[in-house]
Amino acid sequence: QVQLVESGGGLVQAGGSLRLSCAASVRTFSNYGMGWFRQAPGKEREFVAAITRGGGTRYYADSVKDRFTISRDNAKNTVYLQMNSLKPEDTAVYYCAADIGGWASRILHDYDYWGQGTQVTVSS
Repeated sequence: QVQLVESGGGLVQAGGSLRLSCAASVRTFSNYGMGWFRQAPGKEREFVAAITRGGGTRYYADSVKDRFTISRDNAKNTVYLQMNSLKPEDTAVYYCAADIGGWASRILHDYDYWGQGTQVTVSS
């Protein structure tokens, strides 16, 4: 069983930055591919970014490319999402997810474990 706990969300003005963290309670964190997804009110959960278990490959949604950066620290069992140049349309609950296959999937159903989410609100 893997438990994921997100933190770092909050209220920020457009153009600002936030750094989300996701701490995993598992001894074999380095075996898992990790992803970030988000869900805005009334919308489906959507892919944001993903990173392979070793960190060598990363993927981003077109909407966040060049603004967001996913990274991981396997020694700390933590994955991060650095969000810069935030826009009001980035407002959503952000979820991290773990894929036991170790890949950086864009597909929601490839992930085996999910955190509870952290709210990000960007004001205009």
